[in-house]
Amino acid sequence: MAAKSDGAVAAAGPGPEGAAGGARGSAGGRGEAAAVAGSPGVVGAGGPGPRYELRDCCWVLCALLVFFSDGATDLWLAASYYLQGQRTYFGLTLLFVLLPSLVVQLLSFRWFVYDYSEPAGAPGPAASTKDSGTGGAAISTKDSAVAFRTKEGSPELSPRPAPSSASAYRRRCCRLCVWLLQTLVHLLQLGQVWRYLRALYLGLQSRWRGERLRRHFYWRMLFESADVSMLRLLETFLRSAPQLVLQLSLLVHRGHEPDLLPALSTSASLVSLAWTLASYQKVLRDSRDDKRPLSYKGAVAQVLWHLFTIAARSLAFALFASVYKLYFGIFIVAHWCVMTFWVIQGETDFCMSKWEEIIYNMVVGIIYIFCWFNVKEGRSRRRMTLYYCIVLLENAALTGFWYSSRNFSTDFHSLILVCVVASSFALGIFFMCVYYCLLHPNGPMLGPHTPGCICPEAPGTCGPPADAVTSPPRSLPRTTGAERDGAAVGGERAGTPTPPVFQVRPGLPPTPVTRPLRTEGPVIRIDLPRKKYPAWDAHFIDRRLRKTILALEYSSPATPRLQYRSVGTSQELLEYETTV
Repeated sequence: MAAKSDGAVAAAGPGPEGAAGGARGSAGGRGEAAAVAGSPGVVGAGGPGPRYELRDCCWVLCALLVFFSDGATDLWLAASYYLQGQRTYFGLTLLFVLLPSLVVQLLSFRWFVYDYSEPAGAPGPAASTKDSGTGGAAISTKDSAVAFRTKEGSPELSPRPAPSSASAYRRRCCRLCVWLLQTLVHLLQLGQVWRYLRALYLGLQSRWRGERLRRHFYWRMLFESADVSMLRLLETFLRSAPQLVLQLSLLVHRGHEPDLLPALSTSASLVSLAWTLASYQKVLRDSRDDKRPLSYKGAVAQVLWHLFTIAARSLAFALFASVYKLYFGIFIVAHWCVMTFWVIQGETDFCMSKWEEIIYNMVVGIIYIFCWFNVKEGRSRRRMTLYYCIVLLENAALTGFWYSSRNFSTDFHSLILVCVVASSFALGIFFMCVYYCLLHPNGPMLGPHTPGCICPEAPGTCGPPADAVTSPPRSLPRTTGAERDGAAVGGERAGTPTPPVFQVRPGLPPTPVTRPLRTEGPVIRIDLPRKKYPAWDAHFIDRRLRKTILALEYSSPATPRLQYRSVGTSQELLEYETTV
């Protein structure tokens, strides 16, 4: 059976090996998925995946605290400028708050509209299981007027009675209330807050529910966390970064009369930038089963690394801009153009279309004005060293030009600021070395290096190419040893060894759990090559594909696995058969 990412129905009969294959659809080749189920007696085997813990909840609450502190101090400072009659500073401060917030809210609301909208004449996506005619269960999704319900812990799905007029009326009222609530939330510029709270709710639900629904809520929590991390990354570099440079420039311009409120605003913006970068990297690694997760110690080290490097960079900008305003604008534009060209020539693979990729590269060029941001697969040591060498030279040149305009003999305050720039950058590099040498998920940089993906059985090679095969987020069980030894699963030929890419990461669960081997089970096939890290998987950024996978995953009594198209296996596409 196959399901296309636009919600249409597709089904496939059993293949020559007794398993159905996935099919390509007509959604522009961007997100077709297919599901295959094994024997009806097989349920999702495997021990429990990672649980939503108290520290995960605390991390979200701290992210909310950072968000509110950044926005509140900026608005408070804008009001202070207005009351003091400094209309220019008031306008610039308010502009850097409202314009990025409006852009992010529009994007967030657009995502909500797509996720919550339904085709005409369909009350919602429904999922069901039906006999495939070969003793197995085929999974299908379609937008129809018939819905189904799943009892927690039950391996089968039972049809729901046809809705009455009263229930249909209540359903319409509920949908109207949701639309009104979301509209109000985004008009109040609280779209990120809603998504943070929703991710927190879904995480707690995955902790409190039974195994059948736990994995479903945990998967949805990962999707919501990915959305809010991308939104926050865009907002912080459109709002907090220019706000930081502006307020630092004003503090330097005032000289020996610093004000507490601008200092609070710059501190909040700086913490927001560092926190958002570390949080983005953590959620990205948690979402990919081919990468080891980032620990909270590593995330804190990343926060300190970005905190001090961005502080040195922003202070150098502020010092230079306080004297050479026109040349500072020219420098920023030139640096952004060079960095954007550098990113484009690296041929990133983040978005689903060419124009979206260009816009993404332009945003990354803005990020590169302030800090390092990895966008290309492979060892980033040389590229990161080159970047920080360029940043060091630029910081030294900007600070030197500013210091040359001061009075060397009497201005001791200027010498202190130069030392602050140098020491802050040195501290940032120190914490970067601490992260890579001690806290990197793959192990120490100078010691024994652990492969990036979770393949303890194959230290020499790390499975197939990154775009070949994957499994759902870590809440779902992995492929067992029988599948890796060549059992016919998901349409693959028997006797063909499959490299081990589905094992649970070490350390989760903390104690060994006895699990029955699962040689058969549902497989969701995605007719796309897998995106290479550090890009998100396609089912995280393509919302049509996400909706289809969630419907398939929720309708399946057993735990499904995700399988992307292997570029090296051209015959795999011939196994797909589509029926609409």
